[in-house]
Amino acid sequence: MTVEDNLVSGALPGRMNLMRFLIYFGINPAALAYVMTTLGSSMINNIFSFYYVNLFLNKYKISEGAFHQSQVVYMVWNAVNDPLFGYLQDNSRVPCCSQRRLSILYGAPLYSLAFLIAWFPWRSYTPGDWLSGLHLMVALCAFDGMLTFVLLAQCALFAEISSHHHNRIRLIKYSQVASLIGSSSVLFCGMLSRNMEDFSAFQAFTVLIAVLSCCCMLYTGIHSESRFDNKVSESDALGSVDQTSQSTFSFSTLRTLMWQILTYRDFQLFVLMNFFQVFLLAFFNNFTMIFTERLIPPDTLNSLAKSIMYGAGFICPQLLVLSCQSLLHGLGYYRMILFSFYVEAGMAAIMLVLGAQHYYFLAFFLTISMIIIQASFSLFGLPLADIIDADLQKYKRSSPLSAMVFGTNALFTKPAQSLAPMMVLNILNQFGYEKMKDEGRNSDPSTLESLHSVMFYLVCLVPMIIAAVQVLAWRPFSIRNSHTVDSKYIDG
Repeated sequence: MTVEDNLVSGALPGRMNLMRFLIYFGINPAALAYVMTTLGSSMINNIFSFYYVNLFLNKYKISEGAFHQSQVVYMVWNAVNDPLFGYLQDNSRVPCCSQRRLSILYGAPLYSLAFLIAWFPWRSYTPGDWLSGLHLMVALCAFDGMLTFVLLAQCALFAEISSHHHNRIRLIKYSQVASLIGSSSVLFCGMLSRNMEDFSAFQAFTVLIAVLSCCCMLYTGIHSESRFDNKVSESDALGSVDQTSQSTFSFSTLRTLMWQILTYRDFQLFVLMNFFQVFLLAFFNNFTMIFTERLIPPDTLNSLAKSIMYGAGFICPQLLVLSCQSLLHGLGYYRMILFSFYVEAGMAAIMLVLGAQHYYFLAFFLTISMIIIQASFSLFGLPLADIIDADLQKYKRSSPLSAMVFGTNALFTKPAQSLAPMMVLNILNQFGYEKMKDEGRNSDPSTLESLHSVMFYLVCLVPMIIAAVQVLAWRPFSIRNSHTVDSKYIDG
């Protein structure tokens, strides 16, 4: 039975009509429902990750100490909430947690509201104001908490909508189209607010995006389905026997399940590789605007050109993945991810040899790096889905630990989102960035030259070294040919 048949046969009459309408126009209803959360989340996630560091450093004038404190709290919260929410969503008997679509349905409005916290100052901040540090802490933790709750449910849907490789590739394809549309929010935000110079326009745009994002994710919450939803309903109908087994879940059970996941070698290799990918993503998302403004003169790239450059860094990854669909089917994700590491390291080495004075090459390198890193990261759901399938078969589970696998992965990789800005900002401040960010190009020329030199070496050496480490971590990964094993993918 196909995914479409599964969905239509179990749907309510009104939803059946909608699904038939979509199928008539060649749109897969399961994929569309899934990617509406991708569309909504990409609208707000990209704006948040791209602008929040620059906003708090250069507009709210947060001190380095408060910035680091906020990032440490964020890092701890990041490490705790993913496995906690993953365990809750896989084992809870409360429908809003146990059913993926309901987690998205109820979490979406709070997710969009949490996105808005950062963009509205709680008062007129003075440089080093303690309240700006508290503001950043609350904004990061609230946004990440709701992001985790909603996107863990969506990640679990990726593995549970279908186990067929072809259907998962289709979800990737639809997701890239949705991300392509959603990522344009950075481009339009930059153009309408002149890269945040018109802050009122920036705030108005974020409110609009929050509303649109919420509506998109609500569509997933209403229309999406998991293959295991019926099994959850059946287990509820069994009564006291299942209630007894469910009541045995405890911290010891959580520890056992996590140990089973953590001792799987392919999972360990993936997490190590993914940690550095998340670090690189945070590095480029948080500092590309700062590096560009400092290293490329205004008469070389004007504000509009920079807005297009920033937008391309978020839009083109989806175009790249969409153009490589045949390669995904033919070569598989393993080889494509490995190849991206070689390309990233090679480009960084070439840029280092060329030098910082080649401004157009530097702009090209920053943009292409953002594209390649984000494009390869977009494929990471495929190896995680295969790891979930392997865990399901190895331990003969009645339903997969989808949210727990994704949550445990995030436990070790998400701290990189905090480590990247903390480490980079610390290095920059050692060379006078905090003192000079208000003085601009009127600072002492020798000190400014030293700072720019450090920025350039960071731009080149960080991706080059990290890509080399990722190659070493990824090469031993054993699930390399799942795209060729058709017998494994039989939907029940």
